[in-house]
Amino acid sequence: MEKDYKITIGIEVHAELNTKTKAYCKCENNIKENANTNICPTCMGLPGALPYFNEEVLKKAIKLGLATKSTIAKETKFDRKNYFYPDLSKGYQISQADKPIAENGVLEIEMEDGKTREIRIERIHMEEDTAKLNYDNFGRGTLIDFNRGGIPLVEIVSKPDIHSIKEALTYLETLRKLLIYLEIAECKMEEGGFRADVNISVSNTDTLRTKSRNKKYEFI
Repeated sequence: MEKDYKITIGIEVHAELNTKTKAYCKCENNIKENANTNICPTCMGLPGALPYFNEEVLKKAIKLGLATKSTIAKETKFDRKNYFYPDLSKGYQISQADKPIAENGVLEIEMEDGKTREIRIERIHMEEDTAKLNYDNFGRGTLIDFNRGGIPLVEIVSKPDIHSIKEALTYLETLRKLLIYLEIAECKMEEGGFRADVNISVSNTDTLRTKSRNKKYEFI
C-alpha cells in the first residue's frame, strides 16, 4: 500500500543578504547588536519617513539569478504585502508579487550515488525581513527586537520537483553552498539567516492537490 503513494515537495527558501545596510534605509545590517539599536524612522515605518532602495540588494539578487540560469526581468517592481503582526512595525512588508527579479531557473543537485538531478526554480524575488520575536520561557510575555526588521532577503521558490527527504536536504545544502560561494549571503542557520518553508503533498495519483502540509523550518 505504501508504494502507491508519492511524496511531492516544493521549498521556499529565505536567505538574508550580507549587505552593509538594510534594504530601504541606512541602518546597519547587524542583528548581533543590543536589541533595537539598529533602527530608524524608515525601517520602523514612522509617519513621513520614506524608503530608499539599497542597490546592492538588486546586484546580489541578479547574481543569484544568473548562477541558477534564471531569466532576469527587464522590468521589475516592489509591492506591499499588507498584514498585521507584532514583528512588522509598518503593517506591511515590501516584497515582489507579479514581477520578480528572476524566474524559470534551475539548480543541479548531486545525490549520494553520484547521480545528478535538476530542480527547477520558479522564481527569485527580493523582500525585507521582519523583526525577531523573543518568547519568554515562563509565559510572561514576548519581546520584539527590530534590529532584524528591514534586513534584505532573497526568496527562492522551487517547483514541486522534489520527491524524497534526501532530495530536499540535498537541494537545501546545495543552495546554501551556492549562496555562500557567490558571497551574497552567510546563511548562518543558527541566526535565522537561512530558513525554509516546506510544502508537502502526499498522493496516490499523479495529480497535485491544492491542499498540502506546510512546515516552516528555521534551522535545518
